Amino acid sequence: MEMEKEHRSSHPRLVLVPLRFQGHINPMLQLGSILHSKGFSITVLHTAFNSPIPSNYPEFGFVSIPDNLSEQLISADDLLPFISLLNLNCGVPFQECLAKMVQKQEVENEPSIACIVYDECMYFCDAVAKYVKLPSIVLRTTSASTYLSRNAILQLKAEGVLTSQGSTSQDLVPGLHPLRFKDLPVSKIGTPEIFLQFITNIYKTRTSSAIIWNTNDVLEQPSLQEIQKQCQVGIFPVGPLHEVAPASSSSLIKEDNSCITWLEKQKQNTVLYVSLGSVASVDKKELGETACGLANSKQPFLWVIRPGSVDDQEWKKLLTEGFVEAVGENGCIVKWAPQKEVLAHGAVGGFWTHCGWNSTLESISKGVPMMCKPCFGDQRVNARHVSQVWRIGIQLENMCERGEVERAIKRLMVDKEGKEMRQRAKNLKERIQLDIREGGSSYNYLNKLIELIMSF
Repeated sequence: MEMEKEHRSSHPRLVLVPLRFQGHINPMLQLGSILHSKGFSITVLHTAFNSPIPSNYPEFGFVSIPDNLSEQLISADDLLPFISLLNLNCGVPFQECLAKMVQKQEVENEPSIACIVYDECMYFCDAVAKYVKLPSIVLRTTSASTYLSRNAILQLKAEGVLTSQGSTSQDLVPGLHPLRFKDLPVSKIGTPEIFLQFITNIYKTRTSSAIIWNTNDVLEQPSLQEIQKQCQVGIFPVGPLHEVAPASSSSLIKEDNSCITWLEKQKQNTVLYVSLGSVASVDKKELGETACGLANSKQPFLWVIRPGSVDDQEWKKLLTEGFVEAVGENGCIVKWAPQKEVLAHGAVGGFWTHCGWNSTLESISKGVPMMCKPCFGDQRVNARHVSQVWRIGIQLENMCERGEVERAIKRLMVDKEGKEMRQRAKNLKERIQLDIREGGSSYNYLNKLIELIMSF
């Protein structure tokens, strides 16, 4: 155990245990910032993999525990075996770490630990919390609709309606409108058995006292109501967490702020922001077709090409073939962007996204309509809701082809259809802003959550 920073406070302490991937660490640290602003002392217990930078959160304490995972496995694309091994390896060091923290608070009059808040994928925490007699709370970082659709996979598989590999059927899934069987978040990575076990592990009823959800009633009230009927503990939809939390950065990749200067030179609502997230990769053909579609659309664009998301040689070849010269000042390409700042900029009129839940929430919260190209997992569920439920975006259903890309960009950025989506996105943004303020459901759920924690 390595104590990176010690934090002293007279307030009760919360121990946060995030999964150290960008889409999971962001909401956990945002939740920590919110709870710290309400008077709680925060200690983050994290694995050695993707360890955080404590200076980004000077008000938090950070404690590292070993994960005993090889660099080869950490860099592999198969996330599910990685998460499984993480849970197998971290239980004992986590328990030892907690025991030391409890002992220290007794000897040195440190603030007492009120409870443990852990990412749903770090499910080993539940048994450890029970062993050391501390309350625990789960943080779910995906949408409520994803929860229902993953549970449906288990049920449909048990009934023989769905194979482990999923389905390409366009038929609607009973009880999950508007999801089609092809939208169900069946993993294409690893074996089907590993995926089904993963769902069972993260959703298994354990001894946790509550569930925090990074969503809200404005977006998902019917799904949340259905989940509460199924759950034996209270659920607290307090999102979008990034809108409630004090401003800070938890990016695991260095952000290039030069793109903001470029945005300042663009006209209102004209720029298409293109970013496919922190995990997805792009093959050679898709890279070329995307580039041609962007160039042919004549629409200003800010394109994020994350290191490792494309083959370096292919990327350099694209640059040398005159793409940059062809688009000139009409395009800006960076390795990583400060996404929340980009989406809040008045020049940005659309977001081409993979539809991860964080990106979806950030786009909705800034009133930016979306062009959705989901890659895997819950992204298909989110994209379907963007296009069919909230009607604030369009979904690219097929492989990227330059003509389809160009047409989709014009639909979103130029046509009447896109302007109507932009207005609906603006209206949804305003409703969410009301929801996180005093009297709104997210605001009220947050207060109830704090009351629960203080009662432990």
